[in-house]
Amino acid sequence: MAKKPIELGEGELAVMRALWEGGPQTVRDVMNRLHERGRNVAYTTVLTFLTRLEQKGVVASDKRDTAYVYRARISRQSVTASRIKTLVDQLYDGAAAPVLLHLIEHERFTPQEIAQLRKLIQDLDSRAEDPR
Repeated sequence: MAKKPIELGEGELAVMRALWEGGPQTVRDVMNRLHERGRNVAYTTVLTFLTRLEQKGVVASDKRDTAYVYRARISRQSVTASRIKTLVDQLYDGAAAPVLLHLIEHERFTPQEIAQLRKLIQDLDSRAEDPR
C-alpha cells in the first residue's frame, strides 16, 4: 500500500519550517520566529496551525511549566520526498527525469551543489556499469 502524501498548506509549512529550524518551541516562540520572517500572524492563528498539525500527526506537544512546547514529528526530508513524489506523479506520470532536467536547466546551483550532482551522476554511471 502506498504511503499517504503529507499535505500541508502554506501557513502550516511556515510553522513547520520554524520548528525544523528552531527545534521545540512554544506557540509564542513560533509566532515570534514567523514575525522575524515578515509573516505577521496572531497568536491564535499560530495555535490553530499547531493544533491542526498535531491532529495530522506531524507535530507533537508536551506541557512544560505553564506552556505547551511543540516539536516536529517528521523531518523536512520526509515532507520534501512526499511533495516531490506527488508532483512527479501528477505532472509526469511518475517519471522523475523531466523534473530533474527542468531544475537543472532553469535553476541556479552553487559550485558545491554542482560537485554533488556530478558525484551522484558518477555513482549512477557506476551502478549502471556494474548491475549486481
